[in-house]
Order: sequence, then structure tokens, then C-alpha cells
Amino acid sequence: MHTTESVEQIANRAGLTPEGVAAAESRLAGLGLLQPCPSGGWAAVSPETAADTLLAAAQKDVLERQSAIAATRARLHALTGEYLEARSMRSAKGSIEIIEGIDNIRSVIDDLARNCTSSADALIPGSSLSEEGIRAAIPLDLETLARGVRIRTLLQHSARKHRPTAQYAATISSAGAQVRSTGVIPSQMLIYDNDCGVLPVDPADTAVGVVLVRDPAVLSFLQRLFDHHWERGLDFTAEEQTNGPEPTQLERDVLLLLAAGKKNEVIAHHLCISPRSVSRIVATLMDRLGATSRFQAGVRAAMNGWLS
Repeated sequence: MHTTESVEQIANRAGLTPEGVAAAESRLAGLGLLQPCPSGGWAAVSPETAADTLLAAAQKDVLERQSAIAATRARLHALTGEYLEARSMRSAKGSIEIIEGIDNIRSVIDDLARNCTSSADALIPGSSLSEEGIRAAIPLDLETLARGVRIRTLLQHSARKHRPTAQYAATISSAGAQVRSTGVIPSQMLIYDNDCGVLPVDPADTAVGVVLVRDPAVLSFLQRLFDHHWERGLDFTAEEQTNGPEPTQLERDVLLLLAAGKKNEVIAHHLCISPRSVSRIVATLMDRLGATSRFQAGVRAAMNGWLS
């Protein structure tokens, strides 16, 4: 670079227009590759020197942020001892603890899931899971399964008709979870490592609060309750029956009593219709469901969501 040459002189030598030379000088100066000389004109700067000068402020900012992150990490790690001590106190056998507030509930459940080592069992009533709950559950469940923890999740038959819930079941099943469905689930319930149970304070509104149970006797009962319903469940991946239109209200009432094991005469008495009418309705429903027994008709009706 001839530092004392004018823009016009450089343009003539380079075969460019003066405007093009001026634009090039401006771009090179912006990159730090040209520096003005006290005597006039420009001095060329090596790319290495220009890079050091141009990036010095950014590098300083990065170093300051890295130092702040490291300091924050160290302060948090210093609290590990207190956390483990508090967690061991919370896990004392025989204790019952109430957790209120949705954020606190999610935090505690997240903690239990991330620290369980052998099993996580769940009873989930209702015809669907919230999409927000599904988004939160999938990564946590997959991480838990990756640690070798056994997951068993029991849903209601009616949840099969809710696409996001069915997709959630398929996702965790493909990762190794066991998912089944049943007709009736008494209450929402979670059990981790057979060491801690989680029950809702109000089954009608699980966001109100949950009860953490660690009493061995109560946990033993809760585990037997879960196993009782689990053994009667059907694999969620089993192909769902699609058997014609939804039943009428009278047919639904007959199905409910049929599923409860009532005889035709008792059903007729409850519904104030003749036993012959009941026999005809039962025969029609069994044919529509492709069932060979009254029990099978009740199961298939439940899987179709007709008993919800």
C-alpha cells in the first residue's frame, strides 16, 4: 500500500473507479486491515494483528461470562451437602408430607423421578393427559428408562382415543416402558422405588397439592393396589376395537350393568324395562362388539370408551 497516494492515483493504477477504491478502503478499515497514518494515507495491517485488535473486546466479554458461570457453578455445587442432608431428612421413614403449589409439585416429582433407581409405577385416571404434561413427562421418562429403571404406567381405556396420549404411550413403550389400560382407576398415584408414594390431596384437582407417603405399611398397601389394577390391565399397544356407532343412552346403561356382572332380570329391574328387551339389547351389543361372552363385551365396550 502506498500510504501517500490519493484515491485517484490508486484507482488509475488498479483500474478501478475512485468510488470503488473509497468503498474498498472503508471495508478494509472496518475490518482493521487499514490504519490511518499521521502523515496521511493508509498503512496496511496484517490479518493476525487486525483479528487480535478487532476481537479483543469480544474475547474479554467471553472470559468475563465464563468466569461468572464458573463462580455460579461453584456456589451451587457448594450447596450439595445441605441438599443431600435435607433430602435425607425429608425421606425419613414413617413421614407424610404435603406439597402445595403446581411448581413445587412438579419440582418434587422431577426430583423423585431423577433419583429413583429401580421402579416407577403410575396410575393415571381420565380420558387424556394434558399436552403440557406430556411435553414435561416424555424427556423425564426417557431419561429414567435410560438409567435402567422399570416404568409401568396404567391409563384408562378411554385414553386410547386421545391421540397425544396414545403417541406418548407409544413413545415411552418403544423406549422400554410398560403401558397398559383398564376400565376404572380409583385415583392418580405415583410410586417410586416402592419407597415413596405420591397421592393427590384432592383427586378432582391434582394441582391443589400432593401427599408424599413414606410409611412402609401404607406404601405396601399402595403397591398392592397398583398391582391389583395392573394385573387386570390390557397392553396399551394392543389394537383397539372399532365396533360401530356409539351406543344409545339405554344401551350404555345396559353395558354398565352388564360390565358389573348383573343378570338380565336385574338389569331389567334397574332400568324398568322387560327382560326380553334386555336380552335383545345384549344380543345386539354382543354382535356389534364381536364378543362371544358377556365379560368380553364389557371389556371391548370399555376399550371403545363406551363406559366412560
